[in-house]
Amino acid sequence: MKRRVAVVFGGRSAEHEISVISARSVIDALDPDRYEVLAIGVTKDGRWQLLPAGLPALSAGAAPGALPGVAPHPGAEISLDQEPGSQALVAADGSRTRIDVVFPVMHGPYGEDGSIQGFLEMAGVPYVGAGVLASAVGMDKAVQKVLFAAAGLPGVPYDAVHERDWEEDPEAVEARAAHLGYPLFAKPAALGSSIGIAKVEEASRLRGALEQAFRFGRKAVLERAATGARELEVSVLGNDDPVASVAGEIVPRGHAFYDYEAKYLDEHGAELIIPAEISPQTLEEIQRLAVAAFRAIDCTGMARVDFFLMQDGRLFLNEVNTIPGFTSISMYPRLWEASGLTYPDLVDRLIELAIERHDAERKRGTGL
Repeated sequence: MKRRVAVVFGGRSAEHEISVISARSVIDALDPDRYEVLAIGVTKDGRWQLLPAGLPALSAGAAPGALPGVAPHPGAEISLDQEPGSQALVAADGSRTRIDVVFPVMHGPYGEDGSIQGFLEMAGVPYVGAGVLASAVGMDKAVQKVLFAAAGLPGVPYDAVHERDWEEDPEAVEARAAHLGYPLFAKPAALGSSIGIAKVEEASRLRGALEQAFRFGRKAVLERAATGARELEVSVLGNDDPVASVAGEIVPRGHAFYDYEAKYLDEHGAELIIPAEISPQTLEEIQRLAVAAFRAIDCTGMARVDFFLMQDGRLFLNEVNTIPGFTSISMYPRLWEASGLTYPDLVDRLIELAIERHDAERKRGTGL
């Protein structure tokens, strides 16, 4: 029998549009002879909708850029049965559709941060990717860095800034930033796709950068710029025995850094070099560190791990992304393709890992 896979995308975060693009690629990769796909779009106000027409039902959003968004479709609202183990979607008319596994492709808060993972855990539904803890930690860059340091993993100097600290004593925050040194990056602690990130060249620009970061959350991260570093990324796949792909390099073109525009709106905004031109020794070390970071946050399923390679050969861990971009041209699937695993095979493997983990938890009595 075909497995029924519910691909959930969109959502309330600022990364809504990127999620839709990733979902399209995942749905296209699912073999119709093996899977029955349910496309579930989540609107920006949080309504879950079953889109029976599939991909053509996804409308084009006006912002940001020309990226698509999930438009409201009257009568398409659904919910997930709250009865543990039912694994059923319930439509507005009361009809029920059983699902075998959920493939969440929701980037950012309310999807990548443990929210939907906890909801699916409570309902007893298998799902692709990291669990609640790893998803929450993977979303919060400040907490990530604490765990990485505890695991002995190298990182660039940083400081976490709470909005209240900035409002009550901006001079103290400015002093902490000066201690880090300029240039530095100011970024929301819990967001991705380079949204809300600013490169701060001097102290006079810190205020505007932090106020921009606080638009997306109450906590920001200040991070010393890794000047002159090469940006490398590695994909990790697995549950108990994760493995790392070859490394890729990102070279921004015409942008101060690999920002939102370079990633999604400017087709010439960056060059992706796969595999990265590094020594076998450097590749071995970056793969070792990637798996160590994956384990440090108790991750399962998948993650993309980002690094800085300094001119003197030192490696610094930047961050782990538990639901990385999943378009056909995104780094995560492209790195696996360069490692010998095609996009459709990668999607198959992620679904198998999800069911494997769910079955293991159920046998322990901690799942349903």
